[in-house]
Amino acid sequence: MIDWFHAAVLGLVQGLTEFLPVSSSAHLRVFSALAGWDDPGAAFTAVTQLGTESAVLIYFRKDIAAIVGAWAASLFSPARRSDPNARLGWFVIVGTLPIGLFGAAFQDTIETSLRDLRVIGTTLIVFGLVLAVADRSRAVRNARPISDLTLPHAAAYGLAQSLALIPGVSRSGGTISAGLLMGYSREAAARYSFLLAIPAVLASGTLELFKIGEGPAPAWGPTLLATAIAFAVGYAAIAWFLKYISHNSFMPFVVYRVALGVVIIGLVTAGVLAPDAGVGG
Repeated sequence: MIDWFHAAVLGLVQGLTEFLPVSSSAHLRVFSALAGWDDPGAAFTAVTQLGTESAVLIYFRKDIAAIVGAWAASLFSPARRSDPNARLGWFVIVGTLPIGLFGAAFQDTIETSLRDLRVIGTTLIVFGLVLAVADRSRAVRNARPISDLTLPHAAAYGLAQSLALIPGVSRSGGTISAGLLMGYSREAAARYSFLLAIPAVLASGTLELFKIGEGPAPAWGPTLLATAIAFAVGYAAIAWFLKYISHNSFMPFVVYRVALGVVIIGLVTAGVLAPDAGVGG
């Protein structure tokens, strides 16, 4: 049972981790297991992400307005179709398709077996190492701006984002890694990661709203509190993260992911934590 205190803490965790390449869904699951709380579940996670995504909408409001305006104009004016913002709008649509298709096809698996702590520990380690390779690859030094984005790259970004359906992968971590490997700068990869997530997160959160208060899902009150806290903390996290990566590498996040993954697998192997701790509680 997720009460008000639990919800407030989990909202803080969501806000702190959503935009960092460490996987917010994994942290909500792992933190609850370590604290001996019930697994908040996929519905609670998706709805609280509406709070952090609202922070994205406000933080990038000028970029979003420019993209939407140019994209809409391009529907009626062929001359506007070469506008970089119009093209970016189409690329976001293309990049959203994979996560929508995979999310619908594997919804039951995502909400059950993929929340196993052994899976989460493994994905934290493996995709942490992927981020390390991407951050240290020669492609990073090419520093492409996001205006260089192409249709194949947009599709690749979308496939990378779809991996975030697995707790522990990280939406931002997966898409940023893909961007770095394709030669985009850290800042460009991160900004596009945030923009690309908007349609998917808003759609997922809206669908999961109907599950709140039913069955094992937390009640409305605690969920809304967690969402509000996630919004406030998430807004600050965006500003910090974009400033941080302009002068620093992702290696501290890699070390953290690998260490956390090792600890989780170690605790499960030692019998301190059950793989399904808190699930169905």
